Amino acid sequence: MIGRTTLTAFVAGTAAVQILPALPGAHHWAAAMAGLAAATAVGLRILPRRARPWLCVPWAACVGLAWAAWRADARLADALEPAHEDRVARVVLRVAGLAREDETGKRFEADILQARPAGVPTRMEVAWYRPGAGAIGRPGQGPGLPDVRPGQVWRAALVVRRPHGARNPHGFDYEGWMFARGLRAVGTVRGKPRLLADRPWSGLGIAVERARDVVRDGMRRALGERRYGAVLIALALGDQAGVRPQDWRVFSRTGITHLVSISGLHVTLVAALGGLSVLAGWKRLSWRGRPLAERAPAQTAGAAAAMAVAWLYCMLAGWGIPSQRTFFMLAVVAAAAAWRLPLAGPRLLAAAAALVTAFDPWATRATGFWLSFGAVAVLMLAASGCEAPVSTSSGRWRRLRENLRAAAGLQLAITAGLMPALAFMFQQVSLGSPLANALAIPVVSFVVTPLALLSALLAVIPGAGLPAHWVAWAGHAVFQAMMAPIAYLARADWANLSVAAPPWPLLALGAAGVVLAMLPRGLPGRAAGWLLILPALAWRPERPAAGQWRLTALDVGQGSAVVVETARRTLLFDTGMRIGRSTDAGERVVWPYLRARGVGRLDTLVVSHADIDHAGGLPGVLRALPVDLAYASFDLAARTVRQAAAVGLPAPASPARVERCRKGLAWEADGVRFTFLNPPDARGRGGNRDSCVLWIQGRRHSALLTGDIPAAGERGLLAGGMRADVVVVSHHGSRSASSPAFVRSVGASQAIAQAGHLNRFGHPAPAVQRRWERAGARFWRTDRDGAIIVRETPGGLQAEGERGRSPRYWQGR
Repeated sequence: MIGRTTLTAFVAGTAAVQILPALPGAHHWAAAMAGLAAATAVGLRILPRRARPWLCVPWAACVGLAWAAWRADARLADALEPAHEDRVARVVLRVAGLAREDETGKRFEADILQARPAGVPTRMEVAWYRPGAGAIGRPGQGPGLPDVRPGQVWRAALVVRRPHGARNPHGFDYEGWMFARGLRAVGTVRGKPRLLADRPWSGLGIAVERARDVVRDGMRRALGERRYGAVLIALALGDQAGVRPQDWRVFSRTGITHLVSISGLHVTLVAALGGLSVLAGWKRLSWRGRPLAERAPAQTAGAAAAMAVAWLYCMLAGWGIPSQRTFFMLAVVAAAAAWRLPLAGPRLLAAAAALVTAFDPWATRATGFWLSFGAVAVLMLAASGCEAPVSTSSGRWRRLRENLRAAAGLQLAITAGLMPALAFMFQQVSLGSPLANALAIPVVSFVVTPLALLSALLAVIPGAGLPAHWVAWAGHAVFQAMMAPIAYLARADWANLSVAAPPWPLLALGAAGVVLAMLPRGLPGRAAGWLLILPALAWRPERPAAGQWRLTALDVGQGSAVVVETARRTLLFDTGMRIGRSTDAGERVVWPYLRARGVGRLDTLVVSHADIDHAGGLPGVLRALPVDLAYASFDLAARTVRQAAAVGLPAPASPARVERCRKGLAWEADGVRFTFLNPPDARGRGGNRDSCVLWIQGRRHSALLTGDIPAAGERGLLAGGMRADVVVVSHHGSRSASSPAFVRSVGASQAIAQAGHLNRFGHPAPAVQRRWERAGARFWRTDRDGAIIVRETPGGLQAEGERGRSPRYWQGR
């Protein structure tokens, strides 16, 4: 008990660092060490001898905290100097990872060997776009790019920037993800890089990545353009870059995402195959007339072979957290067997978690860490409460029936046990997961994955191209057949439950309920554990009171998306921009935020005008949730069909009712009045001048959403003497809007500019920002502050930015 608690404390210490707003200073460490030493001295004097070993627990947590903080401080030191931000650096770089390619170009991790000027991080992500392409997903029109392979050394000119991503409540933290991977800058290629050398053996990591590249190329040749070819590559190599976003949606809704990666079961199967093969041969072979079993025990040789095979497979698969967890668990089991140490399941799991975080202190930032270890913990708890296995003397059909029943019970236990974590992390629980996994686990683990691995092996053997092709075809055919019922489950409304993101106290209560419910049968209160999970699933965020509103200007880069909530209704004003051919801000940002807020249906959608930075996320929003009423200054239905056709996807469902916005159109919801102030008529083409401008009037405060209306349009708004406490600044803070007369007349106390980080338009213009600040408004910027949340309360307006509300130590560094 003490051992696994100590190991768990070490893991908790490393995890605690990842939520700190700043790393502890020397004075913090001195105070902590002094306090801990004093507490230990007191404990040694007053505690009985049996209880004294528990004093190791706080020291283990402190060691974990210090280890993670030291590693983080060293990584922070390898930063891009501010003077080089958005400037050109001439570097010699070495490709360090697999290149990811799409219609816009290629991305890859690179080690910087030389740089002029100095002050460039030693490791960064490089984006090499095709001519005419760009970061927003516009496909390139020029010639293809040269092959980029791990180990190549290039001389290139890069425009370097610090990693910067959108910051939204419950959204993906791109900056933290890049920091955890050790990528301290993003470089965009300018001009034509020059290949200097090819050194695939310049290091173990480079050699492994080059081997992965060779295998991936061979599998691509064997698979061709088959529908799920990228999935088979992901199963063999852990390279998920080619899997389509729509496939990820199906996997997520059915709870089989864990199978489309290198899971612990896959590693265990490969290791077992290698170990058993060596074990069988070891007993039969001899060396110089002496059996090998006499030189070393066959079990030891088999265990060593299993570990070697597992390590090679994990390295070839990209060394992800599920593979790390499995490898370290196997290593601990092998060591315990070699040293004849008793090792229970919980201690094994704690040791594996401690080893993972010791190697990678940022592992706890990944949702896969908690889901991977959580699933194994639930399995251990559920197995401890299972009935004794059926005797081997029982009938064959009875044994099969009981085994299937046990397997179904364990799968149900995992689904139920992970419900609180899934609600907190993803705001959805797959109710169809037990059915989907019952089919997918045996098919993927015992048929598709072995065929994918065999295809990968054959693909790199000279002259074995045809066998590789047939094996790949067989694996793809089996997976495609399996996906038919899986896709049906994904489409079923009953198979997926969307929930609001619960606060952490309810998550902790749900976790305690899972532990209680998984205890052995017969213990009192066991069934009540399931009741403790319900608060996390049924929780709903607090809504504004009648006559009040809540406004969230989401961070969607160089685009606009604003969510307005009243007591019972939700309005979305604009949808953000298109990010790529198959995804957009509506799917990536808007829908996750609405889901976390418990919004499963939009009462009103307003798309101010047809520009891609305001209407680009429309398909993602319409695919995610139903819309009762939509307003736009253009033909919204035709635009939706064109957007879907442009990327080769079916058009999403249209809103129940669509109308054109026009000046004077008004309605009331929960005591809050909404009025359109522009355009003057409903015959516009959806340009900036025709932007829908929405005035929101609560009981005491008002807000103005302006779209991209220019200064000429602003003058039309002033005729009625309109004033607003909160203004979402027109056209992202462009000089073409926010005229001095408009800024003075509105009298806002809060001005919000939604703009992209270091955008090429220079939005918001410094002169515009100064103009609003001189008029008495606090000027918020989503590129600097993240999403801006403004609440109307009886005590007045409350405004805060997401970056200030939940700061992290790596922010802006």
